Amino acid sequence: MSKLLSFIGRRLVTFLPNELSTGELTQLLSPRQHSMLLSQRRATMIVNRVRLFAMLFAVLTPIWGIVDIMVFSSPLWIKLAILRLLTSAAFAALLVCYRPTGSMFDAYRAMAILFIIPTLFYIASHSLLAGYQLSSLSSAVATGYAFLPFVLMAGLAIFPLSLLENLLLASVLLVAQGLAGYLNWSTLNWPSFAGGFWLLILIAGVTALASTSQLAFMITLVRQALHDPLTGTFSRGSGKEILNIQWAAALRNQHPLSLAFIDLDHFKKINDNFGHEAGDKALQGFARRLHKKLRGSDSLMRWGGEEFVLIMPNTSLDKAQTAIQRMLDNDFGLRPDGSPLTASIGLAERQQDQLHNPQELLALADKRMYLAKQAGRNQVYAAG
Repeated sequence: MSKLLSFIGRRLVTFLPNELSTGELTQLLSPRQHSMLLSQRRATMIVNRVRLFAMLFAVLTPIWGIVDIMVFSSPLWIKLAILRLLTSAAFAALLVCYRPTGSMFDAYRAMAILFIIPTLFYIASHSLLAGYQLSSLSSAVATGYAFLPFVLMAGLAIFPLSLLENLLLASVLLVAQGLAGYLNWSTLNWPSFAGGFWLLILIAGVTALASTSQLAFMITLVRQALHDPLTGTFSRGSGKEILNIQWAAALRNQHPLSLAFIDLDHFKKINDNFGHEAGDKALQGFARRLHKKLRGSDSLMRWGGEEFVLIMPNTSLDKAQTAIQRMLDNDFGLRPDGSPLTASIGLAERQQDQLHNPQELLALADKRMYLAKQAGRNQVYAAG
């Protein structure tokens, strides 16, 4: 069974960006495995596209009312016009009031509102049209209302969504289509309704492929932009972004936030004596070993050269010092000559050190790292 799943995984990867690994396939299935920065960028993109969609619908929804005036009786088109104006106002409010915050909760809420508005319009308009006797021309125009779920389903393709998110949103539209059929039960053309429902399911499948493909490209681009290509750790720029996010969260929740500034001891000698390729392998080995010892909430970034920064959220200075000392005791790998690879580490914590911003946290950890070097290297310097 595992061989079959592995084979399917390899086949799926061939349809996705070349840089996407088999291990990243789970990120296409569910958002649970997404990193903080990927979620933040995806949330921003989703909200911006929701606002674009809302602007389009806010403009086009009332314009179609001109056709209603031409083909429907005055009691009907007046009710439809009121319904269109309310719907257009709701879209406009979504456009004006919503701004990207980087929160996936806000992004989900924006998408929910975006699809709830036309879904309610679709159900309400169908209920109105079912209560009137229509001529052949007005009946033909009324069929245009039936295309709204198809437009919405196709609209899912503009969002970078996982397969699970696609299924949930598509299910809402399919339920709305079924509810509209139920409201028109007595006059429903069952063959036509069944064909339309099947077409809606097919469109849902196509949009799922389109939006998960978008997500796959986004995962690849974000990974390349955010990670150091040599060690696989976060780059300096993305690490700073993570630090700012973690600082804001720690400040909001009054939680501790520790930061370790790590400098590998006598690393220049490796490059001088054994070459830069040997130095690169030592850096990769160090990062790989350290990653295995970190919690899921910790973030490791390469600050530059042989310097690394470890962000440890919700961790007091004492706990951070204990954890870092344990890492030191278990060694960071070997130098090319077989001797242990050691590091000098400076440690600082937001609350205990009474710091006011993330820049001060970085600066203090950096200063303590130099104090660790002055004290003989291969140690942690935390305070005092």
